[in-house]
This record gives sequence, structure tokens and C-alpha cells, in this order.
Amino acid sequence: MSTQSTLVSFAGGATRGESVVTRVEPSPRGAAVVVASTPFHPVDHTWPDQPGDAGEIIAGDQRAAVTEAVMAAVGPEGQFAVGTDIPVRRGTEGWVWLVAHLLDDPAPSWVVERAEVALEVDDEQRDGLSRGHTACHLASLALDLALADLWRKDPGEDALGNPDFEGRANQSSRIHADGSVDEYRLGKSLRRAGFDTETFAATLAERQERVNAQLARWVESAAASSIETDGPTITDRRRWRCALPEGEAIILCGGTHVESLGSFARIRVQLDLSDPQLLVMTTTATPA
Repeated sequence: MSTQSTLVSFAGGATRGESVVTRVEPSPRGAAVVVASTPFHPVDHTWPDQPGDAGEIIAGDQRAAVTEAVMAAVGPEGQFAVGTDIPVRRGTEGWVWLVAHLLDDPAPSWVVERAEVALEVDDEQRDGLSRGHTACHLASLALDLALADLWRKDPGEDALGNPDFEGRANQSSRIHADGSVDEYRLGKSLRRAGFDTETFAATLAERQERVNAQLARWVESAAASSIETDGPTITDRRRWRCALPEGEAIILCGGTHVESLGSFARIRVQLDLSDPQLLVMTTTATPA
């Protein structure tokens, strides 16, 4: 049984690894396989913006398909929980934090505790999600900059020192291959915080043009992008860093990212304010 948090290598870009199975448990989504160390990035159960990696667990000629990697945890009383069934936030004291590799079916007979296995992430899916996540962060920073003049009060600063619309208004973010969809609540609380929602609505097309022009400049810069981590376990903090022309952006982030903005041919957003209380930003990245 697992007594230590899973070691992870995805922050360094790994998609291959070897390890030992430490736990196999049933779950509502199929068998949950835990290993001592993994290159798989799991979806976060409290902020599920980036989907978990898919791929395979391998031993010799035998292969088992991993449909998605998810968070798992063992509680103080030994209870095992997977994904959204985990009742506490990641890192809560007294819990052991793990990466579970979900299989559609019960685990095959060779996937047992102490078995030595290889792990292979689906490279195409990983690359698409990494581009989508980096594009998502860039779009949010460009949006903050494009809306900077609409604040009558100080909402706090984003990673580039601009008024933090993202931090104040974002209520959900969903990343997919080569893009993302972000939702921002434009209600009374945002207006009380000093944001001019009426002017924003009246100038929506102009703001979208500003965002896309900024994104074009950042893509042209081919700036370096990386993940910095405080340690090797799934619970250690990780940060996305990007050396943009305006300065280095550093954002707490548990996902995966590209190594350079040269990975993109283009990033563009579409702003939708069909509901005056809800801004929907759809970000689309075109690979280089």
C-alpha cells in the first residue's frame, strides 16, 4: 500500500518512465493503478482546468490503456479516494497524495502491487494540452492588459503588474488541445470592486482586437516558457514562468506547458458577452 506521495516528472516534460505498482483499487471509473513515480499529469480534483494525461502501462508485451490520470488520496484512517470523491483539498495534512492511472476495465492479472512497469503518455494529447494551457495563461494576461483602463479602484496586480481582472472575475477555466474556454462573472461584486462593465460592453470588439494584437506580439517573440517546481512530489508547488518582452510572468500552476512560444503559429481569442453578466473567452492556438 502507498504510504508516500507519488513522485512526478511531467514538470520537466517527461512522457516516459519506469516504476513499481504500489496500489491497485477499484473505482467508479474502472481500476485505479498507483505507482511510485510517474510522468502522467493528473487532473486536479478541486480546479479541473487541464484534463489528465492518457497513455499506457506496459510490462513486456502486455499493455493496459490508461484513459486518464487523476488525483487520489489516502486519508488518516486509511480510506482511499479518487478524483472528485476526495473530500479535502490537495495537500491537507494527514492525507497521502497520489496519482491514479484509470483503466476502463478491472486491472489485468499482471498489474499487481510490486510489479515493475513502464509508463507511456500519449505524446500528441500531451502536446496539445500543453499548448492549450500556455495559450490560456497568455490570453488571460493579454485580457488583463486590454482591460486595464476600466478599473476605478485597485484590484491587485497580475503576473505582469497589470490590474488583475483574471484573478477577480474568473469563475471557471477548461483547457483542451490547442485552446481553452474561460468564464468571467461580471456581476455586482465586480462593479463594486471598481470595474466599468458598461464601457467594457460598449467597447467589446475593440478589447478583443487589443488582446489578439498583444498575443501576436508575444508569439512573435518566441519567448522561453518553463515550469519551476519546489520538489518532486505531486503536492509540491509548481509555477509557470515565461520570459515575455514586458518582463517575466510567473503564475502558480500545476499543469503542463510548452518550452517556447515558438511552438505557436498564432493564438487568438473570441470574447462573447451574449449574457451581460458573463464574459466567455474562447482561446484558440495554432501550432507552429
